Amino acid sequence: MSEPLRIALVAEGPTDYELIHAALLAVLPQPFHMTLLHPEVTRPRFGGGWGGVLKWCHDTSLRHTGPLSQDPTLSLFDLIILHVDADVATSAYTDYGSDLAALAQGSGWRALPCAQPCPPAADTCAALAQVLSGWLGSVVADARTVFCIPAQSTGAWLACAVLPPESPWLQGAECRLELENQLAILPKGQRIKKNPSDYRKHAVKLTSNWAAVKNICLQAAVFELAVISAVS
Repeated sequence: MSEPLRIALVAEGPTDYELIHAALLAVLPQPFHMTLLHPEVTRPRFGGGWGGVLKWCHDTSLRHTGPLSQDPTLSLFDLIILHVDADVATSAYTDYGSDLAALAQGSGWRALPCAQPCPPAADTCAALAQVLSGWLGSVVADARTVFCIPAQSTGAWLACAVLPPESPWLQGAECRLELENQLAILPKGQRIKKNPSDYRKHAVKLTSNWAAVKNICLQAAVFELAVISAVS
């Protein structure tokens, strides 16, 4: 029996871990073990959110040059997933303070915001992928690296898995910035609070309804193809 795949995840937050893990259960035929590299629960030195992902990428660029999978701290992983939600494209570096904005300018990172007209969400995701690549500096996202950029968030994938197909909220789901927030205001007994335990409880529906999620959220299908290609 082959060893489980070793997967590293750099994500905005712990709820993203739960949903990406659930998506991988639907995508991968083989067993895997996923390690959350960021945010670190015991050592949250970079902070949360997309600013934490940016700082993790920048820190990596200070110690390594070349393919990301050849970084000595990452070389044992079979797959490295870097996650930011597509709604980051509506943000600005100044959201995390003047110091980060100055670092962005000095590093020559691509500008934020970078949101494109939606639909299609793919244009914004492509622009944000270029931003994410810039945060890595001289580090190259190689064949064992996958960008996970759900539109407009991983929570949208969960919404598509739990809401009835006829729900008006699923119309143009990938362009709805507020879709994830609807989960917390569903009728009592159905609502899903944005915390790891609640998302973990409902993530099984994301796994079982993955085919339906891909039909609504094309970026879910993009993620699946990227993962399959990276581990093949």
